Amino acid sequence: LDESTANWLTKHLGVPILDHYWQTESGWPILSNTPKFDHKPHKQGSPGYPMYGYDAHVINEDTGESCAAGEKGLLAIRAPLPPGCLSTVWQNDERFISSYFGMFDGKQYSTSDYAVADEEGYFYILGRTDDVINVAGHRIGTQEIEEAMSTHPEMAECAVVGIEDELKGELPIAFCVLKDHQQVETTENRFRIEQQIIGAVVKSLGGIARPAAIYFPQSLPKTRSGKILRRAIRALAEDKPTGDMSTLDNPTAIDAIQQSMKDY
Repeated sequence: LDESTANWLTKHLGVPILDHYWQTESGWPILSNTPKFDHKPHKQGSPGYPMYGYDAHVINEDTGESCAAGEKGLLAIRAPLPPGCLSTVWQNDERFISSYFGMFDGKQYSTSDYAVADEEGYFYILGRTDDVINVAGHRIGTQEIEEAMSTHPEMAECAVVGIEDELKGELPIAFCVLKDHQQVETTENRFRIEQQIIGAVVKSLGGIARPAAIYFPQSLPKTRSGKILRRAIRALAEDKPTGDMSTLDNPTAIDAIQQSMKDY
């Protein structure tokens, strides 16, 4: 849960928001908060710290060495995993090992998520490894850019995808749904909001993360479970087939994405 949304929820509900992080494979939280046991204060924007039984840490995916505080890396868990976690793939132990323990000689479970840990041991999830884009040699998580953009007061939700670029390898493209779409119906207002969004990204992540383009659709394509279909958005941005759309919940959102690019 990004910090700006957590702050909004805290303000309106009047209670602390205790986030957590887990995977289908883990079955229960990998990172969370246990205030009744260790009384650590929670931090907005962080899902917490490793739960009992998880030897979680951030590692350099090339060397397998632990990252320093504040250094981005791959979230991994030293084997063995605690009870309740996935123990194999049915009748395919080899696939289980290669998929989850294949990176570092079977000694590390790979979550396939990028993360960073601070000096106090709190973790921050930066997004899936396949959602990280390479801009001129700099690896940037699309979730990082989205969280920076979400600080804009007019932002309802957003999605960032990386598209191919001959010069820089990939470029971030942003699709932003505003609370009031009429805000961008005039060129002057649109330019003003674009510059404010870009300013938020540059301030948080630096100029390398600056979106190459910002579009303002009225909705984003999502699955029936509410997940944004970034794969489909990326395909539309690159003028490629979207592939299987059987899980799409709101077909009109595809038209909204295409229309927003025509209006640009």
